[in-house]
Amino acid sequence: MGLSAYVAKPGEQSVINVAMKNWITALIFLAATCIGGSGKHAEGQLLWPGPPKRAPIRVRLVAVAFADHPRSSFFSSHEVFVAETEIAHEEWSLIKLVFTFLPYQERLSESGFDYSVVHEVAAWRDQHCEQTVDQLTERSQPDRHEPLIYSRNVPRADLDGRNIPLPCYETNADDYIRSSFEPVAPAKPHGPVLRPDPR
Repeated sequence: MGLSAYVAKPGEQSVINVAMKNWITALIFLAATCIGGSGKHAEGQLLWPGPPKRAPIRVRLVAVAFADHPRSSFFSSHEVFVAETEIAHEEWSLIKLVFTFLPYQERLSESGFDYSVVHEVAAWRDQHCEQTVDQLTERSQPDRHEPLIYSRNVPRADLDGRNIPLPCYETNADDYIRSSFEPVAPAKPHGPVLRPDPR
């Protein structure tokens, strides 16, 4: 007896068509749910805080307020500076600069602790670490303050007692860009210069 193809009756065909439509509708709904769910998941990921936004800044080191001594052999260490950042051409403003480095990397103070050297770094602003100079030099023991160590050729050494919080910027050895030697011209005297009478 040979095999013969089975042909569904008209009533059976309508049942099969309805079942297929239901199956296709379920697949489309499932696909739409997956796509919509992944979109919401991606949107949630965008709201998660990402890495801080870095921007290049130019700084002159004024003084070091704190440094890890000795540096860690296994973990990162850091130095905290009072520095000046360029806010306009030949116009500088005081900031707090936190520089982090690993055991095999050079300290910032070792790469040119001189006011005449301008360092360019990629840094990010951290409003949570702003401090006054008085707070920067404060130590754990009551009423103990470590003096600032001023860099070479710094034109000012009068920061102790400043009570204005310094804007805080953070950077690290990986975000160090370059340095350049840019000596500061001596300040011009204000007003007329008195000259001795030649008579």
